[in-house]
Amino acid sequence: MLTVHHLGVSQSERIVWLCEELQIPYELKRYHRDPQVRGAPPEYKALHPLGAAPVITDGEVVMAESGAIVDYIIARYGDGRLAVPHDAANYPDYIYWFHYVNGTFQPAAMVDMILAHAGLPSDNLLLQAMAARLIRSVEAVDNRLGQADFLAGDQLTAADIMMVFSLTTMRYFNPFSLSGYPNILAYLQRIGERPAYLSAMAKADPGMPPLLA
Repeated sequence: MLTVHHLGVSQSERIVWLCEELQIPYELKRYHRDPQVRGAPPEYKALHPLGAAPVITDGEVVMAESGAIVDYIIARYGDGRLAVPHDAANYPDYIYWFHYVNGTFQPAAMVDMILAHAGLPSDNLLLQAMAARLIRSVEAVDNRLGQADFLAGDQLTAADIMMVFSLTTMRYFNPFSLSGYPNILAYLQRIGERPAYLSAMAKADPGMPPLLA
């Protein structure tokens, strides 16, 4: 049985959402963060050497890294659904935005968050540079969503499954504004109308309103 080990308020929400969109059987195990340091509890850290979310288990398979997990689940249980075939015209868009999230966007948001809590003065050059990098990262997404309803075209794909956490739940940790990005806001409204997304969020983090605006 595929088991999704979900650490509350974390990137593992992506995997819960993926399973709900694919409508595949899975077991969800929820773990609560340490109330003092907001990190994973010992039983979660024991699942994988990284000690970070997400983690799945599937028989003898123990896997971390959300991108790898998404690929694994789509290939093994999804019959390729929510991926884009290599010979499709929109495959370059799909593969680019799938990897853009954890390659560019999420690191920019994480570093910006860390520096914001480091007590640096507002005129610190590193602080300013990383804030500007995050802005450029958000602008790129908004520009893309001005061209298509979803990142890979007119249908939701795993690239969107990867992206939405960084635009929503990540802002609980690093509250950057999306008020100047109308295409992203319209996109998040489309996401918020998906029954599978609403079901996933209710199961993963009950009582936490998704930041869709």
